[in-house]
Amino acid sequence: MEAPAAAQGPAEPSRAADPAPDVEITVTSPEQMRALGRRLAGLLRAGDLVMLSGELGAGKTTLTRGLGEGLDVRGAVTSPTFVIARVHPPLGDGPPLVHVDAYRLSGGLDEMEDLDLDVSLPDSVIVVEWGEGKVEELTEDRLRVRIDRAVGDTTDEVRHVTVTGLGERWTTADVGVLAG
Repeated sequence: MEAPAAAQGPAEPSRAADPAPDVEITVTSPEQMRALGRRLAGLLRAGDLVMLSGELGAGKTTLTRGLGEGLDVRGAVTSPTFVIARVHPPLGDGPPLVHVDAYRLSGGLDEMEDLDLDVSLPDSVIVVEWGEGKVEELTEDRLRVRIDRAVGDTTDEVRHVTVTGLGERWTTADVGVLAG
């Protein structure tokens, strides 16, 4: 006689949706932050979304500047705070870099729709500063980069960077190479 079938509960979440293990990196200068951005560029391809978070002055734009160098894009990568987004076309065969600063945007993806990020994503690398809670709906596959620094009146250049790959795209990527 067969044992009765066990009651089935909710399906287990897919392993592909689980975040990859965090990679933690200590950066001690703006030059090292740019170098980290160049290393990160080596992992990125068209269709990738990178969300950057951290205090004002943490180094988000400095990291993106290095990313632009690594992707070999045209134009100086500067903070797009007042223009919200800048597109840096590639100088070679790589993807364009779309650099977004969502700091001044209070809404979620609805407010970001005017930027057409969903249209740009398949062909570009999109980096969004202050994007948490605003762009996650663009794709399940994204890279979250958190930059922490000492707060208050300090000249300390040390930054603690935590990189988390989310979605199937990042389960097989070797994010550990970022640790240098």
